Amino acid sequence: MTSEALPPGVLSVRLLRGINLVKRDADGSDPYVVLHLDNQKLKTSVIKNTVNPVWNEELTLAVTNPATPIKIGVFDKDKLSKDDPMGDAQVDLEPLVQMARMDLEDIRSGTVVRTVRPHRGGTSSVCCLADESNIVWEDGQVVQDALIKLRNVATGIIHLQLRWVKIPAL
Repeated sequence: MTSEALPPGVLSVRLLRGINLVKRDADGSDPYVVLHLDNQKLKTSVIKNTVNPVWNEELTLAVTNPATPIKIGVFDKDKLSKDDPMGDAQVDLEPLVQMARMDLEDIRSGTVVRTVRPHRGGTSSVCCLADESNIVWEDGQVVQDALIKLRNVATGIIHLQLRWVKIPAL
Protein backbone atom coordinates (compact mmCIF):
# COMPACT_ATOMS: atom_id res chain seq x y z
CA MET A 1 0.00 0.00 0.00
CA THR A 2 1.55 3.23 -1.16
CA SER A 3 0.17 6.73 -1.21
CA GLU A 4 -0.20 8.71 -4.41
CA ALA A 5 -1.83 11.92 -5.62
CA LEU A 6 -5.61 11.91 -5.71
CA PRO A 7 -6.57 9.91 -8.80
CA PRO A 8 -8.95 11.65 -11.18
CA GLY A 9 -12.43 10.55 -10.34
CA VAL A 10 -15.88 11.33 -9.15
CA LEU A 11 -17.84 10.53 -6.04
CA SER A 12 -20.90 8.34 -6.38
CA VAL A 13 -23.34 8.87 -3.49
CA ARG A 14 -26.04 6.22 -3.16
CA LEU A 15 -28.79 7.53 -0.89
CA LEU A 16 -30.30 4.32 0.40
CA ARG A 17 -32.93 5.33 2.98
CA GLY A 18 -34.04 7.57 5.80
CA ILE A 19 -34.66 6.17 9.26
CA ASN A 20 -37.11 7.64 11.76
CA LEU A 21 -37.16 11.11 10.19
CA VAL A 22 -39.16 13.82 11.92
CA LYS A 23 -42.82 14.16 10.96
CA ARG A 24 -43.50 17.64 9.57
CA ASP A 25 -47.16 17.44 8.48
CA ALA A 26 -50.28 16.09 10.18
CA ASP A 27 -50.83 13.65 7.32
CA GLY A 28 -47.15 12.56 7.18
CA SER A 29 -43.99 13.82 5.54
CA ASP A 30 -42.90 13.70 1.90
CA PRO A 31 -39.09 13.66 2.29
CA TYR A 32 -36.35 14.28 -0.23
CA VAL A 33 -32.59 14.87 0.14
CA VAL A 34 -30.46 17.68 -1.29
CA LEU A 35 -26.67 17.26 -1.59
CA HIS A 36 -24.33 20.27 -1.89
CA LEU A 37 -20.65 20.05 -2.77
CA ASP A 38 -18.84 23.19 -3.89
CA ASN A 39 -21.19 24.71 -6.51
CA GLN A 40 -23.01 21.43 -7.22
CA LYS A 41 -26.54 20.79 -5.96
CA LEU A 42 -28.34 17.49 -6.55
CA LYS A 43 -31.56 16.10 -5.11
CA THR A 44 -33.41 12.83 -4.81
CA SER A 45 -36.99 12.17 -5.74
CA VAL A 46 -39.75 12.84 -3.20
CA ILE A 47 -41.07 9.79 -1.32
CA LYS A 48 -44.69 10.35 -0.32
CA ASN A 49 -46.16 10.03 3.17
CA THR A 50 -43.39 8.35 5.18
CA VAL A 51 -40.74 9.04 7.81
CA ASN A 52 -38.80 5.93 6.70
CA PRO A 53 -38.28 6.59 2.98
CA VAL A 54 -36.35 4.27 0.68
CA TRP A 55 -34.68 6.20 -2.15
CA ASN A 56 -31.95 3.84 -3.34
CA GLU A 57 -30.83 6.60 -5.73
CA GLU A 58 -27.33 7.28 -6.98
CA LEU A 59 -26.11 10.85 -7.37
CA THR A 60 -22.68 11.72 -8.81
CA LEU A 61 -20.49 14.64 -7.72
CA ALA A 62 -17.17 15.93 -9.00
CA VAL A 63 -14.70 16.42 -6.14
CA THR A 64 -12.31 19.33 -6.66
CA ASN A 65 -11.27 19.78 -3.02
CA PRO A 66 -11.37 16.65 -0.82
CA ALA A 67 -11.27 18.84 2.31
CA THR A 68 -14.74 20.18 1.48
CA PRO A 69 -17.48 18.12 3.15
CA ILE A 70 -20.72 17.14 1.45
CA LYS A 71 -23.64 19.08 2.93
CA ILE A 72 -26.87 17.14 3.27
CA GLY A 73 -30.30 18.68 3.71
CA VAL A 74 -33.49 16.70 4.18
CA PHE A 75 -36.79 18.42 3.41
CA ASP A 76 -40.52 17.73 3.49
CA LYS A 77 -42.10 18.64 0.14
CA ASP A 78 -45.09 20.95 0.57
CA LYS A 79 -47.48 21.93 -2.20
CA LEU A 80 -48.73 25.27 -0.91
CA SER A 81 -45.87 26.55 1.23
CA LYS A 82 -42.09 26.50 1.50
CA ASP A 83 -40.66 22.99 2.00
CA ASP A 84 -40.03 22.21 5.68
CA PRO A 85 -36.51 21.28 6.86
CA MET A 86 -36.22 17.77 8.33
CA GLY A 87 -32.57 18.01 9.39
CA ASP A 88 -29.12 18.54 7.97
CA ALA A 89 -25.67 16.99 8.19
CA GLN A 90 -22.17 17.05 6.73
CA VAL A 91 -20.04 14.16 5.56
CA ASP A 92 -16.25 14.36 5.71
CA LEU A 93 -14.73 13.00 2.48
CA GLU A 94 -11.11 12.95 3.66
CA PRO A 95 -11.06 9.36 5.05
CA LEU A 96 -12.47 7.99 1.79
CA VAL A 97 -10.16 10.14 -0.36
CA GLN A 98 -7.13 9.08 1.72
CA MET A 99 -7.94 5.45 0.92
CA ALA A 100 -8.54 6.31 -2.77
CA ARG A 101 -4.97 7.67 -2.87
CA MET A 102 -3.56 4.34 -1.71
CA ASP A 103 -2.46 1.56 -4.04
CA LEU A 104 -4.87 -1.16 -2.94
CA GLU A 105 -4.81 -3.30 -6.10
CA ASP A 106 -3.16 -6.26 -4.32
CA ILE A 107 -5.78 -6.39 -1.56
CA ARG A 108 -8.62 -8.91 -1.72
CA SER A 109 -12.04 -7.46 -2.64
CA GLY A 110 -14.24 -7.06 0.43
CA THR A 111 -11.35 -6.12 2.75
CA VAL A 112 -12.00 -3.36 5.31
CA VAL A 113 -9.16 -0.88 4.76
CA ARG A 114 -10.23 1.68 7.39
CA THR A 115 -12.85 2.20 10.07
CA VAL A 116 -14.10 5.74 10.68
CA ARG A 117 -15.50 6.44 14.13
CA PRO A 118 -18.04 9.14 15.04
CA HIS A 119 -16.61 12.25 16.65
CA ARG A 120 -17.80 12.53 20.24
CA GLY A 121 -18.23 15.98 21.72
CA GLY A 122 -17.04 19.28 20.34
CA THR A 123 -19.01 21.42 17.95
CA SER A 124 -16.26 21.92 15.38
CA SER A 125 -16.63 18.38 14.08
CA VAL A 126 -17.60 18.13 10.42
CA CYS A 127 -18.64 14.51 10.52
CA CYS A 128 -22.15 13.47 11.54
CA LEU A 129 -21.65 9.69 11.70
CA ALA A 130 -24.25 7.92 13.84
CA ASP A 131 -22.06 4.80 14.16
CA GLU A 132 -18.72 3.39 13.02
CA SER A 133 -18.34 3.33 9.25
CA ASN A 134 -16.13 0.91 7.35
CA ILE A 135 -14.27 1.82 4.19
CA VAL A 136 -13.96 -1.30 2.06
CA TRP A 137 -11.92 -2.15 -1.03
CA GLU A 138 -14.63 -3.61 -3.26
CA ASP A 139 -14.21 -4.71 -6.87
CA GLY A 140 -11.41 -2.22 -7.51
CA GLN A 141 -13.13 0.73 -5.80
CA VAL A 142 -13.08 2.33 -2.37
CA VAL A 143 -16.56 2.22 -0.79
CA GLN A 144 -17.85 3.65 2.51
CA ASP A 145 -21.21 2.66 3.96
CA ALA A 146 -22.43 5.20 6.54
CA LEU A 147 -25.31 6.08 8.82
CA ILE A 148 -25.50 9.89 9.09
CA LYS A 149 -27.25 11.47 12.08
CA LEU A 150 -29.26 14.54 11.16
CA ARG A 151 -28.71 17.76 13.13
CA ASN A 152 -31.18 20.42 14.22
CA VAL A 153 -33.98 17.88 14.69
CA ALA A 154 -34.98 15.46 17.45
CA THR A 155 -34.53 12.34 15.35
CA GLY A 156 -33.45 11.09 11.95
CA ILE A 157 -30.70 9.14 10.21
CA ILE A 158 -29.74 8.92 6.54
CA HIS A 159 -28.16 5.69 5.28
CA LEU A 160 -25.83 6.30 2.36
CA GLN A 161 -22.93 4.75 0.51
CA LEU A 162 -19.98 6.70 -0.88
CA ARG A 163 -17.96 5.22 -3.74
CA TRP A 164 -14.84 6.78 -5.27
CA VAL A 165 -14.92 6.09 -9.01
CA LYS A 166 -11.55 6.44 -10.72
CA ILE A 167 -11.52 7.89 -14.20
CA PRO A 168 -9.16 5.84 -16.41
CA ALA A 169 -6.22 7.76 -17.87
CA LEU A 170 -6.56 8.54 -21.55
